[in-house]
Amino acid sequence: MEKVFLPEFKSNELARLGDSAVLDAPTGRLAFTTDSYVVRPLFFRGGDIGRLAVSGTVNDLAVAGAEPVALSLGLIVEEGFLIEDLRRVARSVASTAREAGTRIAAADTKVVERGAADGLFLNTSGVGRVREGADVRPERVEPGDAILVTGSLGDHGVAVLSEREGIAFESAVESDVSPLASLLLPLLDESPGEIHMMRDPTRGGLAAALNEIAASARACVAVREKDIPVRPAVRGACDLLGLDPLTVANEGKAVIFCAASAAGRVLEQLRAHPLGRETAVIGEAASIDEDAPLVEVVTALGTSRVLAMPYGEELPRIC
Repeated sequence: MEKVFLPEFKSNELARLGDSAVLDAPTGRLAFTTDSYVVRPLFFRGGDIGRLAVSGTVNDLAVAGAEPVALSLGLIVEEGFLIEDLRRVARSVASTAREAGTRIAAADTKVVERGAADGLFLNTSGVGRVREGADVRPERVEPGDAILVTGSLGDHGVAVLSEREGIAFESAVESDVSPLASLLLPLLDESPGEIHMMRDPTRGGLAAALNEIAASARACVAVREKDIPVRPAVRGACDLLGLDPLTVANEGKAVIFCAASAAGRVLEQLRAHPLGRETAVIGEAASIDEDAPLVEVVTALGTSRVLAMPYGEELPRIC
């Protein structure tokens, strides 16, 4: 901790090496989240387990309308893991936290026997200050709400899978892993009452995110296949591997439900940000149905198909 992490994190709370970090309590509502990361391989095109852990936790806070205040980091390290690789992860965690405007306030390491942890597992928890007036619960979804996605889908899952399996595609695919607080939180400052729901489509991709929202909101949702952004290389890789890009994990995208009257303004604001340049309006909340919430995809031919909740996990160890 003293030789690898403290020089990178430069955190006053962590530098005390106490049993707890004591933070100044922000006023108002707090968001709190935790997640564990077991991605394989640890380093992949476009990111690594450190960037993934910080981004994933920051994004869980951001889609709840919360600015990240502080994170914790727990490391399960396998005996024999290279110190240089640990330093590489530490640098990545530190730089991603700075990018997200937050800090690592508490950390812990445990070492397990060789073969017990596949190198390195991370756990991160985060505390965030919820923006004043932010209310992004699924229950706020209304008929006619526009559905936006902040960029191309499936990049992260395909990037990790291709490196794991040694598959080379004609065009290299990079993970989209990024912290999204700077993209999403300004929406709540500009249009707090018009942003109804936000979700990051990680495991299970867009399909899981929309089905979870529809079930919680008791809503019927329709999206247009032709408007959903998917890179040709990702679509080709999914065709080759028998995957649906709508069920593949993303780590730098968000799904947003907003009032239809605000959709144009929200789209313009997102596209003005480097992480939102490929934002697209992909559909709408069609109706509220207490008995049969449903997600449908309108195909390029004009027909409809049900977009079901993914069964199981097609791509394990993606995050």
